Amino acid sequence: MTEPDNAGAPGSSIRNPALAPLEILVGSWRAEAIFPSDPPGTVRGRVSFEWLNGGALLVMRSEVAEAGLPSSVSVIGRDDAIVGRSGYSMLYTDERGVSRIYAMEFGDGVWILRRNNPGFSQRFTGTFDAAGTTITAGWEKSADGVTWEHDFDLIYTKET
Repeated sequence: MTEPDNAGAPGSSIRNPALAPLEILVGSWRAEAIFPSDPPGTVRGRVSFEWLNGGALLVMRSEVAEAGLPSSVSVIGRDDAIVGRSGYSMLYTDERGVSRIYAMEFGDGVWILRRNNPGFSQRFTGTFDAAGTTITAGWEKSADGVTWEHDFDLIYTKET
């Protein structure tokens, strides 16, 4: 008797080879968000990345123990029809009830997120160190999509 082919069955594990470059993110990271104002200070937390369904998607979870940033969950996937650094999307939601979709680029040691929305656009740029164990990043925001201002900095340090 042969085993049935479950490749397309719900819950089956199908690794998406287009997500292979994201493997560097998998694991646990310490996070520090550094706010220059409103009020100035540093907020610490943890971020983890894990494969969903054997690598079909990547899940990012952030937890913040102190007041400042909300804990969140994001799911990252890729449109396999788009070749190159772009084509990724990140669906974000947090404990405030906020839901956002970011266009994402990833490659050559750089991670970019963008969201263009009337009234509140955002962009994130993160750069990996040579060892791939630290990501130095910053968020910017814009009310009109033209004039950008620094929002805050982030430092991710890989633990496992």
